[in-house]
Amino acid sequence: MKSPYNFVIEPVGQRYNNSKKVGDKDLILNTEIFNHEYVNREAVVRSCPIHISTSIKQGSRVIVHHNVFRRWYDVRGVERNSKAWFGDNKYIVSADQIFLHDDGSGWKAVDGFTFVQPMQSSEKINTGEKEDPTKGVVVYNDGTYDNGEVVSFTPFSKYEFVVDGKRLYRVYNKFITIKYGHQRNEEAYNPSWA
Repeated sequence: MKSPYNFVIEPVGQRYNNSKKVGDKDLILNTEIFNHEYVNREAVVRSCPIHISTSIKQGSRVIVHHNVFRRWYDVRGVERNSKAWFGDNKYIVSADQIFLHDDGSGWKAVDGFTFVQPMQSSEKINTGEKEDPTKGVVVYNDGTYDNGEVVSFTPFSKYEFVVDGKRLYRVYNKFITIKYGHQRNEEAYNPSWA
């Protein structure tokens, strides 16, 4: 099955990532379907669009928008699938709902995005914040920046993802305001729960 302008994807694992292995038991972290923090975002591309040229290939792993696999309740209280749901564990998504892709050679951000790992706060005054809210190390990018570079971005322009056990922020390239380069003495911040 191919779509003229959209990707057909399948989730890796379940729709929700709401449990964690603790010893030999599974700990359920969340039982709500509407909480976006526990929605699975990793998928595999089953087919690419016919009429759009893209660097994403069939079989690639992708990181998608949190609403793709999410379920919700309508006004009558009936549980529904997202509008991306096609059936038989397949989903149809547009190119703007995909943020990272990996064809086997490592994660790459799609055009217009950079993924940064937060940095420990270096403030002299103890505000209680463990990380700098507007600064990070480039981990995945679209070729605009180099991996390992330290960058600053505008406040409230980041969106959190967990990719391969690392907590990262997706930032639009247009919101990156300062490029510090590779020389730094700060440390990346990755909490133990990620």
